[in-house]
Amino acid sequence: MNTVKTVRELRAAVARARNEGKRIGFVPTMGNLHSGHVALITKATQRVDFVVASIFVNPLQFGAGEDLDKYPRTLAADQEKLLEAGCDLLFAPTVEEMYPDGMAGQTRVSVPQLSEGLCGASRPGHFEGVATVVSKLFNMVQPDLAIFGQKDFQQLAVIRALAHDLNMPIQIIGEPTVRAADGLALSSRNGFLSEKQRAVAPVVYRTLNAIAESIKQGERDFPALINTQIKQLEAAGLRPDYLEVRHALTLRPATAQDRDLVILVAAFLGTTRLIDNLHLNLDAPA
Repeated sequence: MNTVKTVRELRAAVARARNEGKRIGFVPTMGNLHSGHVALITKATQRVDFVVASIFVNPLQFGAGEDLDKYPRTLAADQEKLLEAGCDLLFAPTVEEMYPDGMAGQTRVSVPQLSEGLCGASRPGHFEGVATVVSKLFNMVQPDLAIFGQKDFQQLAVIRALAHDLNMPIQIIGEPTVRAADGLALSSRNGFLSEKQRAVAPVVYRTLNAIAESIKQGERDFPALINTQIKQLEAAGLRPDYLEVRHALTLRPATAQDRDLVILVAAFLGTTRLIDNLHLNLDAPA
């Protein structure tokens, strides 16, 4: 696996692969890789001939007071994981390479509606930063397909929309969330949890499942369901940011008539913000 740090080197390497008739797959990350990231790389190796990964902690998507400075940078360990998973090329640019003219005057990409509410409400500007850096990376790599984890459900919806709306000829693939044995969604931020907090954290996934089971049994009073489970989260020591039932495609608040649902949650455990979701299609075969 080669590692490059400039756009020029990246484009040259991808061009060589294209000239050899290879299909290009892309997995963008912020590093500090875990089994969830490895699963994305593995899936890419099954779909294409040449897999590109990127590691870039994007300042544009972090707000004031967020964990940009303490976000783990583990490049050497990440390179080993990518090599073992079958990645062909790693793009690991600096901030200066990605934003050579600085960020203040950087052209921004904004995806309305889907970016609003949920994490968009809690982290103003976050999805604009995500949409901007992903658009830049897509233009740099120009892959045939790109793979993202479904744990960041709203982010995946935003990326699907920008690729569609901006006529990017890229297939966007969402892969199921990879979980620990106790159900906790794998995340780089889980490393910030203390041992005691880590033991509590699986309550987040249990909450999603409790709501899903009630809906499967015919409950459609979503506010009542949410209020009950918020109390359960608080009793376990978490501070809920949001817990909502939304339409899975549009992300608008769900109605009793909707059949394709997603239950989304964000909650603080100490200073660590955990997010998770559970997709529930009531028309899917049991």
